[in-house]
This record gives sequence, C-alpha cells and structure tokens, in this order.
Amino acid sequence: MKDRKLHVLTCAHKLFIEKGFQATSIQDILDESGIAKGTLYNYFSSKNELLIALFKTLYKNMEKERNDLLIGQDPSDINIFIKQFELQMETNRANKLISLFEEVIFINDSELKDFIQKSQLRMLRWVHQRFLEIFGEEKREYLWDCAIMYLGILNHGIRYYTMTHDKKLDIHRVVQYSVNRLVKIVEDVAESGEVLVEAESMARWVPHEGDKELPLPHAIAHAVSDLKKNLSGSADYEKSAELLDFIQVELSGKNSTPPRRFLVESALETVTKSVSIHSSNQQEWTTLQKLIEKYFHQNN
Repeated sequence: MKDRKLHVLTCAHKLFIEKGFQATSIQDILDESGIAKGTLYNYFSSKNELLIALFKTLYKNMEKERNDLLIGQDPSDINIFIKQFELQMETNRANKLISLFEEVIFINDSELKDFIQKSQLRMLRWVHQRFLEIFGEEKREYLWDCAIMYLGILNHGIRYYTMTHDKKLDIHRVVQYSVNRLVKIVEDVAESGEVLVEAESMARWVPHEGDKELPLPHAIAHAVSDLKKNLSGSADYEKSAELLDFIQVELSGKNSTPPRRFLVESALETVTKSVSIHSSNQQEWTTLQKLIEKYFHQNN
C-alpha cells in the first residue's frame, strides 16, 4: 500500500476512535491528514469505502501475526489456538475494532453490511479450520456447531465480564474459560452424534477460501506435524522427528540468519532413508518436499 494512502487510513482511524465513525466528516479527515479532497477521492470513493479499507488493512496484519504464532509449533496444540485468539482480541482492543463494528453495523449501506457479514463468516471459517487441526477429522461433522458455540460463549462472556468488572477485560481469563467449555462441548456432541448445522448448509454461506494458500512457513509446519504424527511409534521416530524439527525451525523465518539450504537438504537426504517415510507416509513426505522446493525457489 502506498505510504500516502496508509497515512490517510491512519489519520482516519485516529479520528474514528476519538470522535466515532459517524461524527467524523470527510473534512475532518482532510484536515487531519493534510491532503486535498481530490487526492482522498483518488483513494476512496466514500467514507464507508475508507472504513472497509481500514478494516482490511488491520485484519491483514493481524492474520499474519496470528499465522506466525503457528510457525514451529504443533497445529493441534490447543494452547497455540488460545494464544492466537488472545492476540486477535488484543488487536481488536488496541484498535477499538469492536466499538467501530457496533457503531456501523446498522448503517444502511449494502456494501458495508456485506463486508461485515463476510468478515464474521470468515472468522467462523478460521475457527472451524483450527478446530479440525486440534480435534481431528473424525469430529469434522460436529465442528461447525462447536465453532458457532465457541464464538457465542466468547462474545457473550466478553460482554458480561466487562459489564460486571468496571469495563476491564481480562482477555486470557475469558479466552481460557471459553476454550475449557469448548473442549467439553466437543466431547459431548461427538458422543451424542447430534448435528445442528450441517457442513453442506454452511458451504453456501461461509466464504470459500480453499484456494487460498497458507504462508509457506505455516504450510511447512503443518506438513512436518502430519509426518511426525504418522511416524509416532516407529523405530526411527526420534531421529526423523529431530531432523524434521530442525528443518521446520530453519525455514520458520524467525532466525536472525537466512535458512542454510545445504543443511536443510542434508537433513532431507537423511530423512528420506527412513523406511517409514517411503512406505506408509509417501503422500505427506511428497507434500513436504514440494513445499521446501517452493520455499527455496521463492527465496533465491
């Protein structure tokens, strides 16, 4: 995004927080940002369009930080999900996003309403996807219901917790409480076999993001995790797992030095000698190889 356009968004965001969205005029934004009206309208056709661009920018940054928390971690670790959700809530609080949503949700603008609805459904899809990683494919048919119930528990918990605690929110406590309830709910619905909202019905409503690729370090983390799960219990597990962990950390993007290709390739060559890899885990192994090749191709 151009620096000047980002400057306008930053200034508008400041005003929306201080005065409210509806009380902020285009002239206020012009005065705060110091740009001409024609320049503003080159970027945004309306104040509503500017608000949508602001939401998209903030959430794009948040989603990247949220994905980064998975790098080098086991996607099935529910504690990582808790950290991701806490980060998201901290982002919402720091940027006053909830109050902005609440202010504009009743504005009679079809584009804005459509954006807000899709944003809420996008969040639901992300929670559902993370639940699949945490609770497993065998519980897939119950996890849309569980994602809906989790967000309901969380959102109402936030509302009434802040109301009864002088508007002070303990994010960790509310998220942890909601997740603890969710774990019991997943067990209960899987045991009962009850389904309220079928996956086929949700597919018509929730924005499809199946073609959207994960960031490569994130995708590599998933591939490594899948391989380690399938190798668990095999004779060569400890050695293979150690090498896979090394590859994942080396390509995580968190090291101060660039990934050392020769070390990654050496670790890969050693892992390929594993009988387990070549027999029962060929698909996962091939996926990891392709991701690593793609990583180095993009970072040449």
